[in-house]
Amino acid sequence: MGQWERFLQPYKQAVDELKIKLKGIRTQFEKSNTTSPIEFVTGRVKPLASIYDKTLEKGLIFEPSDTLAHELQDIAGVRIMCQFVDDIPTVIELLRQRNDLHIIEEKDYITNVKKSGYRSYHIIIEYPVGTIQGEKTILAEIQIRTLAMNFWASIEHSLNYKYKGIFPDEIKHRLQNAAAAAFKLDEEMSEIREEVLEAQAYFTEYKEASKPKVRQDQTKGAYED
Repeated sequence: MGQWERFLQPYKQAVDELKIKLKGIRTQFEKSNTTSPIEFVTGRVKPLASIYDKTLEKGLIFEPSDTLAHELQDIAGVRIMCQFVDDIPTVIELLRQRNDLHIIEEKDYITNVKKSGYRSYHIIIEYPVGTIQGEKTILAEIQIRTLAMNFWASIEHSLNYKYKGIFPDEIKHRLQNAAAAAFKLDEEMSEIREEVLEAQAYFTEYKEASKPKVRQDQTKGAYED
């Protein structure tokens, strides 16, 4: 286990750093009073059980190695969630403009929908991590999708484990219908995007205005002896 911990540590560091940087993009939009294309960011390092399953699928030896690091591009994974489909190209362009990572591959499963109904945009990057042994460049995957796409993908992922990737025809058909419905929801929300954003801005202002204000005489001397 010590070997695996050492092998995975740079991936954990990469996920932590990327999450901070991508959340920083959202903060910059908010500080400039501009709607952020990023709703929220999550990340994870692939569990050992999932790495083992992948090695079986690809015919690799289950051990920490340069070959494994090269063949498994999603050991480090970060997911960017967007409110609207129209936000996804904006996020992609923001990533393309960064000089702290290098994009080596893009997979558009939104335009080129998978047969299952899966939609998402995947970007494989090379990301440099500073370690006490020096700089180490690792591969990581960034997924960009809407909340509706993510809901569908999460359900499909759970069912995939139950059925080991071989879905009964009825489940497969229902999943495809659900994927189409989820994308229809995204399209409908895009049509009323401006109204949604205005409503959200109004709600945020209302919450701020409703917060109880601390009286000045209550705070006076709070930092005085």
